[in-house]
Amino acid sequence: MEYILFGIIAYLLGSIPSALIVGKAGYKVDIREHGSGNLGATNTFRVLGMKAGIIVTLADILKGTAATLIPLLFDADVYILAIGLLAVVGHTYPIFARFKGGKAVATSSGIILGIYPLLFALMIATFLITLYLSKYVSLSSIITGVISLFISFFFHDIGLIIIISLLTAFVIYRHKENIKRIKNGTEPKITWM
Repeated sequence: MEYILFGIIAYLLGSIPSALIVGKAGYKVDIREHGSGNLGATNTFRVLGMKAGIIVTLADILKGTAATLIPLLFDADVYILAIGLLAVVGHTYPIFARFKGGKAVATSSGIILGIYPLLFALMIATFLITLYLSKYVSLSSIITGVISLFISFFFHDIGLIIIISLLTAFVIYRHKENIKRIKNGTEPKITWM
């Protein structure tokens, strides 16, 4: 029963469409009508700029962190990383935004932040280094997932390994069109780094 209750809470938290809220409240823009139409941080950076992109990134990360930590406040007998997965599902398929959300990257890292802050820091470092070298957000997200999976083995937590395996596979799946564009040379590169 606890899994159902906290899973629903996590899904609803994940469903909060940060990019949509920031776009409409701060810029009078429905971000779904611009750029890639994606409700994620990357599209926010491209359409609304650095400030909005940072706000959305932090909000999306913290959704995952909050969903993971809330069961601890109630001393719930659940595996909290598994609960965090529901926040990722909510972010990707949000009930508050017609089930069309982001690509799961920031919220995925947020559920790791809540339990393994060192791993989270390594993920951020990997992402930024890869982004600096490649200029592709999508490629950086995928590589970060793969390297995080490798690093997770050093934490000796089989649950963590399984969760990161699932998250990495999901992130790769969500970026399948980006992978095609990278191969074709048509994937947009960032210009600010």
